[in-house]
Amino acid sequence: MIRFLTAGESHGKALTTIIEGFPSNIKIANDYINFHLKRRQAGYGRGLRMKIETDTAEILSGIRFQKTLGSPVSLLIKNRDWENWTEKMTPDKRKSEVEKITIPRPGHADLVGVSKYNFDDIRNSIERSSARETAARVAAASIARRFLEEFGISIGSFVESIGGIYPKQNFASNLFDNNLSKNFSGWSLSEKADKSDVRVLDEDHEKLIINRIKLAKKRGDTLGGTFCVVATGVPLGLGSFVHYDTKLDAELAHSVMSINAVKAVSIGTGFEAAEKFGSESHDEIIKRGELITRKTNRAGGIEGGTSTGLPIILRAAMKPIATLMSPIESIDLKNMKTVDARRERSDFVAVPACAVIAESMVAWSLAKFFLEKFGGDSLEETKDNFNSYTKKLFNRVRRNFKG
Repeated sequence: MIRFLTAGESHGKALTTIIEGFPSNIKIANDYINFHLKRRQAGYGRGLRMKIETDTAEILSGIRFQKTLGSPVSLLIKNRDWENWTEKMTPDKRKSEVEKITIPRPGHADLVGVSKYNFDDIRNSIERSSARETAARVAAASIARRFLEEFGISIGSFVESIGGIYPKQNFASNLFDNNLSKNFSGWSLSEKADKSDVRVLDEDHEKLIINRIKLAKKRGDTLGGTFCVVATGVPLGLGSFVHYDTKLDAELAHSVMSINAVKAVSIGTGFEAAEKFGSESHDEIIKRGELITRKTNRAGGIEGGTSTGLPIILRAAMKPIATLMSPIESIDLKNMKTVDARRERSDFVAVPACAVIAESMVAWSLAKFFLEKFGGDSLEETKDNFNSYTKKLFNRVRRNFKG
């Protein structure tokens, strides 16, 4: 069982994470973690905070000579902006008066936070509910991603739409054709998407989206969007139909839905499947050489809560960011009068970053289910278990049904 725990506030001294349960001897370099942290910060439409922070992780424990020890890994990501917030966020005794925030932003955790935790200052809600926390998640999940790479599992993503602007060519739909999807790696999608300022796969599409973001900036507004995450090389048999909490698709949906501002997650054709006949929705089972596979991959690589061996295809929707420079209506909790919602330094759009974070959460969920199936205290032991399973898998199926 693997798990991670993050701690830290948006404008506190640092973010920290502890990762537990991975086997020993996984190769992981600091540069690898920092590479994915940098990807999380990129994208046109990000706010001023990205100009202040240059996220890098410091490895505090659990890794020696760039290999995991099998013991807990702890990472530290310092907040450079802490210097500007020392008096407002000090854990020590308050030395001067600090203005209390009393106007909640619609769509944020401001109001539910002060109501649930009995705060008299919305700042206490803002700090932990901020998407800044996801930097620690990306760092933690880098261990999972590197582990999965040892088994040929590759994860990538791209932005499908921002502000309702979709590409002329539906790249997501192409993934459901098993003939097209079988010869590429998930990471190849990210390699192409990362060349775009908004992580799309088409230059004309990028131009339209950037113009839309410019309009949102001009209006003091924000935008959301949709993105796809694809994992290739996932073996058949991760997850199960036996219990609700052993279903792989349920785990993935939970994992991605936990990301700030994500409001919908679907696997494969998702909502589109509800509008089609069964004959148009399900994937016919065929034999290709000695391999049993499917003509298409509309199920997105998961049937009955279990991976099919085809690419896992996940789509998610992120709502517009809650902080508006031209704010909508709220209430000042200090006097209960109607006012404009409070402004807080923020992004205009963060869909490209959200897709990178989703890659990380998908990696984590896959690693969790992978280790539950194959186990191992060392990477070598896990590989032995994995190789034994994959070599005999289809021979077992054929043998069981012959007699």
